[in-house]
Amino acid sequence: MNKRTVIVVGAGPAGLAAALELATAGHSVTVLESDSQYVGGLSRTLNYKGFRFDIGGHRFFSKNPEITQWWNRRLPGDFVPVKRLSRILYRQRFFHYPLLAKDALFGLGLFTSTACVLSYLWRQMFPRRLELSFEDWVINRFGERLYRIFFKTYTEKVWGMPCNEISADWASQRIKGLSLKKAILAALGFHSSNQETIKTLIDEFQYPRHGAGMLWEKTRDEILKLGGRVLLDKTVVRLERDGNRITAVHTLQTDGLKERWTADSVIVSMPLRDCVLNVEPPLPTEAREAARQLQYRDFILVAIIVDRPDLFPDTWIYVHDSSVKVGRIQNYNNWGGEMTARPGASCLELEYFCNKHDGLWDTDDAGILQLAKRELEQLGLAKAAEVVDGCVVRVEKAYPVYDAHYRNNVDTIRKALAPLENLQAVGRNGMHKYNNQDHSILTGLLAARNLSGDRNNVWQVNGDAEYQEEITEEKGRQVPLPLSMPK
Repeated sequence: MNKRTVIVVGAGPAGLAAALELATAGHSVTVLESDSQYVGGLSRTLNYKGFRFDIGGHRFFSKNPEITQWWNRRLPGDFVPVKRLSRILYRQRFFHYPLLAKDALFGLGLFTSTACVLSYLWRQMFPRRLELSFEDWVINRFGERLYRIFFKTYTEKVWGMPCNEISADWASQRIKGLSLKKAILAALGFHSSNQETIKTLIDEFQYPRHGAGMLWEKTRDEILKLGGRVLLDKTVVRLERDGNRITAVHTLQTDGLKERWTADSVIVSMPLRDCVLNVEPPLPTEAREAARQLQYRDFILVAIIVDRPDLFPDTWIYVHDSSVKVGRIQNYNNWGGEMTARPGASCLELEYFCNKHDGLWDTDDAGILQLAKRELEQLGLAKAAEVVDGCVVRVEKAYPVYDAHYRNNVDTIRKALAPLENLQAVGRNGMHKYNNQDHSILTGLLAARNLSGDRNNVWQVNGDAEYQEEITEEKGRQVPLPLSMPK
């Protein structure tokens, strides 16, 4: 096997998994990360005055035993079991997530529940013939009324666009094999004769005692011990191309320092749009235009320290309320481990989905903190006077958007990248695919193994759009109705 000099762009799960695999195989590897402080990408854990919180919560659960073994080897004895309790807050009432038919219909009241069932029956007689959008897909399976109550408001809050402009791919990935009919029949105890199992979501997961970022800090340390390099504050601004090969990677630091890194091979987990537009000489015009059309959703995290424990039992809450801007609230006191700095206080994380440089994004930190305090009290979860501290974190390109044209744009880009014989794209943003953490790890491992002689098609990972947390259960339990919740 030829030993190679490899540049890995991005120190998220995909990039670090690839780098460790490469370093273990004896390749010379350098990881270039734009963040100046943390590794882990969207799976990093931040520390504010001893209070730890993730960039959104990251559960550790995988159907792939190799991935489970991979992270257990990194953190033996450092995982704690966490009981999952996630609920939907709608009109000051809590509903189980994933929705259970009995809970949802009975909790809405007789009139609204009846309207939901009639709306569903109407759509069964007159379905939308073409399921092109998220709205089409959901309405055909749940009816307009239930769609507007439990799907539309939250989904549009997350993605910042009408549901009829979101691809049906998003629904088919996050809401799989379920309908209102199946849920109601299961709730009443009826099952089809050939139905051996039904699907649910995990109710317990593993979690590192110091947060998800603990795994990636450990992975970084292992790479360093093997002679690899993980360099921070290195923003990639150019991928230098000679024919069908990337010959060098150019970076820019916050202090203005420019550097050029040569490599035999390059693995990139930077956003696919940026990857394409940074190749010089440029890729074909159609690929560059497709890249410009790729969209991403940014978001703002507000870590709030509340001078009271036991605020609510949930690990996180989905807020289906159009009168507030917050979309999801994490309670890190309920994530186990050692996330909270002192007894008697709670660390909440309020997530605001937005676009860079919109009104919310450009609001100063003090204004955003005041908004978070006000909305916590409005929702009845904590009093503003109980908030003693907090911080604001802005996260760019947190979610690749599945709009109506994303698939064609990605296909066009893949065709243009295919001739680049020493470049591989990995990870959620690197492939513009809504990968979970374990999927991203696997793409990194497979890409690294390709440099050691394997012939893996990295793009096939999560190709069946299987929902990572969905598992089978014994017949007889209620069928849940999972919504389109991001992670």
